[in-house]
Amino acid sequence: MQKQSVAGDMAVPHAPEQGQRVRQVVILGGGTAGWMTAAALSGTFRNALRITLLESEEIGTVGVGEATIPTIHWFNDLVGLDEAAFLRATKATFKLGIEFVDWAAPGSRYFHPFGSYGVTLPGVPFHHRWLKAQADGLNIPLTDLSLAARLAAEGRFAKPEGGRQSILSTLGYAYHFDAALYGRHLRNIAESAGVVRVEGKLRDVHRDSETGFVTALSTERGERLAGDLFVDCSGFRALLIDGVMGAGFEDWSHWLPCDRAVAVPSARAAATTPFTRSTALGAGWQWRIPLQHRTGNGYVYASRYLSDDEAAATLLGRLDGEALGEPRLLRFKAGARRRPWKGNVIAIGLSSGFLEPLESTSIHLIQSGIAKLLALFPDRDCDPALADRFNRLFMADMDTIKDFLILHYHATSGRPEPLWSHCRDMTLPDSLALREEHYRRSGRLMLDADELFREASWLAVLNGQGIRAKGYNPVADVLDPATNRAQVEQVAQVIARAAPTLPLHEDALARAMDAAR
Repeated sequence: MQKQSVAGDMAVPHAPEQGQRVRQVVILGGGTAGWMTAAALSGTFRNALRITLLESEEIGTVGVGEATIPTIHWFNDLVGLDEAAFLRATKATFKLGIEFVDWAAPGSRYFHPFGSYGVTLPGVPFHHRWLKAQADGLNIPLTDLSLAARLAAEGRFAKPEGGRQSILSTLGYAYHFDAALYGRHLRNIAESAGVVRVEGKLRDVHRDSETGFVTALSTERGERLAGDLFVDCSGFRALLIDGVMGAGFEDWSHWLPCDRAVAVPSARAAATTPFTRSTALGAGWQWRIPLQHRTGNGYVYASRYLSDDEAAATLLGRLDGEALGEPRLLRFKAGARRRPWKGNVIAIGLSSGFLEPLESTSIHLIQSGIAKLLALFPDRDCDPALADRFNRLFMADMDTIKDFLILHYHATSGRPEPLWSHCRDMTLPDSLALREEHYRRSGRLMLDADELFREASWLAVLNGQGIRAKGYNPVADVLDPATNRAQVEQVAQVIARAAPTLPLHEDALARAMDAAR
């Protein structure tokens, strides 16, 4: 039993004096990152912080419509979003995963589902049971073992519920929504909690001559915004973390060479689909994100292989509805800042780095930074140990997502275009090469506890891109072959029977929006 400390037994640390606490936070930039940060900080600290956000209506945001992953539920719960009101306010739809078309090779198609494959059974993870059953002659594709994939294919939707005995418990879901409307919804929440928005552009940054800390921002209209802690949500410009603090940038474009995108909304198709679609093209890939009122479309491409005009023309020629505007051009570079927290400046969102939206991780990386900031929130001295911890954790998140994206580009066949030839032949990060080799040899997925993408995600993409496991966990040999095959087959049958009983996506969405109206 642990000994209870008493006076004189050991030195008792003093709580920080109240004067040492951060009292004023200044956020530079609005958009999704700025208003997510403002809503999270104001909802968590309430009156203990005075939060000011500086943004200009003259400066556009990058958001063109967002697809998310299931971690979005953590953030929405944190700021107290009501799902029905959120769905209505942001024109959102449900998302069960991502369909990848023509990625492994022209004519190929696979689905990355949210949730899990199979069910939880005693012994080895379910996918080792599936691998053993395959070795013993059972011919059931991986996608037949995912209820989310089956529902997506049939245009249906259901939320996870029940215990492990329910096939519905294997589901996961996220959302598609209008990023501008999401930011506006969060702005309303943040301002009602006391966040002060200042309209204007940054003119000067004031710093302490001894510590190098930022002390205030000045606007072009002469307003001075003083603070103890500054959050840089200025997007790719990274005005504070790079322009002032010189945090630097690590370029990953040799692995992820796409550096531009053209985006355009189109008229809504007949029925909204509960998934994002990503289609590989000659110099990159096209996204399709269905919303209630329109469809978001974009072509992510490598400018060394395709001109901007060619990219726009290609995208416009592939829409499944009338274009609702002119194509918008975005420029970016894949990479990250190894020190997104430096001094008393913390970068959140695009100012901390960028990974293309192939796996819908942009919103996740914003909330990843917010979660780490809340967990490591400093006093006014901004203890460097907290910054170091934040930087290590955030970069671990970026590094593993980077590897996951590279896998899509590298594991392809049958595409002769220069981009795809480059990606097939490039040297992989050691971490990804080792992971691929482990899976090929033994069917094992070597994941760390804190990684974003779990077993189902890696299974979907590895198998979808044509990487096959030659073996499986030897513990699976304890299972009787006939019994194991029957159990795997039974799971596929349960999924096939359950799917038609669940509602169409449009009906499920309408019911969800009507809840507690």
